[in-house]
This record gives sequence, C-alpha cells and structure tokens, in this order.
Amino acid sequence: MDTKKSIQKYLEELSSNSPTPGGGNVAALCGALAASLGTMVCNLTIGKKKYLDVENEMQELKEKLNACSEKFISLGKSDNEAFDRVMDAFKLPKETDEQKILRSEAIEKSTIEAANVPAEVLKTCREVIPFLKTISKKGNQNSLSDVGVAIALIQAAAMGAYLNVLINYSALKEKQKAFELINLAELINNELLGETQLLLTEIKLKIKEN
Repeated sequence: MDTKKSIQKYLEELSSNSPTPGGGNVAALCGALAASLGTMVCNLTIGKKKYLDVENEMQELKEKLNACSEKFISLGKSDNEAFDRVMDAFKLPKETDEQKILRSEAIEKSTIEAANVPAEVLKTCREVIPFLKTISKKGNQNSLSDVGVAIALIQAAAMGAYLNVLINYSALKEKQKAFELINLAELINNELLGETQLLLTEIKLKIKEN
C-alpha cells in the first residue's frame, strides 16, 4: 500500500472496479492499524507515574509493534504486486503446446507467490497478539477499549489473510501441497481466533467492572 495516499484516495481505489487494492491489502492494513493502536497505548502508558514499573517493557513493546506495523504495510504493497503477477501470467500466449506449458508454470508459480503474502500476514498477526495481550494486562487501563479495538482488528486481519491463503492455494495444481499449506494456515487462524476472542471477552469484563 502507498502510505503517501490520503485515506480518501485509498477508499476511492478500494471501492473502484479495479481488483487491487483488494481484500488481501485490507487484511494487511487491519494488521498495521492494530499494531499502531497498540503502540498508541504504549505511549499512553510510558511516562505515567502509575506505570513506572512497566515503562521499559512498554518501550520494548512499542518498538516491536512499530516493526510489525511497517511489515504489514510492506506486505500490503506486496499483495498488490503479487496479484498483478498472477494476472500477467494469465495473459501469456497459449497458441502452441510449449506456450501452454510455460503459461501454466507461470500461473502456478505466481499463485504460490500470491498465497505466500497473506500467509506471512497471518504469521505476523501471530506475532502481534502476545504484545497486545501484555498491553491489555499491564498497560494504561484507561485505554482498554483501544486495546480491544486493536485485538478486533488483528482478528479481522488474520481471518482476511486466511481467506486469501485459501483462495490462492486452492487454485494450485499440486493438490497435496495445497492441502498441507491450507491446513497449516487453518490451524494458525483457528488458534488466533480463539486467543483474540478470549482476550476480547476479558477486556469487556474489565471495562464493565470499572
């Protein structure tokens, strides 16, 4: 994704009839937003007398979340580029048998590359969740709702990434390899959904008790 674009411009492109940016890009953006919200809560914790004992930990988490946010942004850009390569592969000539083979190989290769991007988004979501969990327990408790939104966003990012992994790997000709990769992605996604749902429930209870 182009970080120099305004939100309005991005939304206009997203709602157009162009396939990019699409769901994979949005999933990565959700991840970046989640990490950035987590960073915000770290900043709202650092420097507060009440949270001096966790200041160093919050500083470390802030740096890790910043790195994750940058990674998500980079993956969003990669998602667009990977999709374009798949489309280019489909446009290759298929008049001769040799051309058909080359085209088929190019489609398979580019589809694997396209699936690898959301798979990486899913793994990055897995990195972020423990950070958000720590922030929810030790960070500024006045910002619990912000942590909750971050967790909801990382949940959306994970599910969005999984769906994009699924649609790309399902298109592969090597069905056994596709089956293994889809199963791995599904295991990770189910794990993340369980963790995020539990965290959201805990946060809701905390907010109600305050």
